[in-house]
Amino acid sequence: MTQTAPIRRVFCALDTTDLAWAQRLGTDLAASIGGIKLGLEFYGAHGPEGVRRVAEASGAKIFLDMKLHDIPNTVAGAVRSLVASCRPYLLNVHASGGKAMLEAARDAAAEAAAKAGVERPRMLAVTVLTSIDDSDLEQVGQRGPALDQVKRLADLTHRAGLDGVVCSAEESAALRAAHGPDFLLVVPGIRPAAADDDQKRVVTPAEGIRRGASYLVIGRPITQAKDPRRAVEDIARQMEAA
Repeated sequence: MTQTAPIRRVFCALDTTDLAWAQRLGTDLAASIGGIKLGLEFYGAHGPEGVRRVAEASGAKIFLDMKLHDIPNTVAGAVRSLVASCRPYLLNVHASGGKAMLEAARDAAAEAAAKAGVERPRMLAVTVLTSIDDSDLEQVGQRGPALDQVKRLADLTHRAGLDGVVCSAEESAALRAAHGPDFLLVVPGIRPAAADDDQKRVVTPAEGIRRGASYLVIGRPITQAKDPRRAVEDIARQMEAA
């Protein structure tokens, strides 16, 4: 397929415990996408060695989706360990951990990257998960609507000096307007067509780009397709219209 700038902004989510499958699909798709997302399910099964093996096999940039959330010292230690052992391009924590935790994560990432002589990962903070809507926020005692909570957490993240946030496309236009062109907006919950799954705040790839996303995270529409590369081509055509 002919590469376009938009498709290089897609990170394919390989949510699996199957290392061989992740290596094979990651390698097959690496030339057609911007990178690969590996999260807790994969890391729990294979740890840093598994992350390195997928990265080495595919040559792709890695978004290590760990969603760290703990006291500042613990998060800082985890970030240092992950940067040294996995060398991700993107790494995330939870914004709701607070400003001190965010700053500790930021500083630890820079320190670990300098010590290892590698590029510092772009540090992101998760705002409100795309599986959560306004009624879910109310149940856990957080002030909604979701847009207001995302704005609060994105502002906190920006003030803490991180590179960007993970947010829904429903909030990305407002965050882009508030924080400018250099603040990364990484947007999951992207669906090329209507899907019956656990995501609630979703949009199409083209709409995600139009609303200001820096990167789109797309999993099942690619990985569960009969022909994943063909699925990427279809997504690319949709994104070209953005």
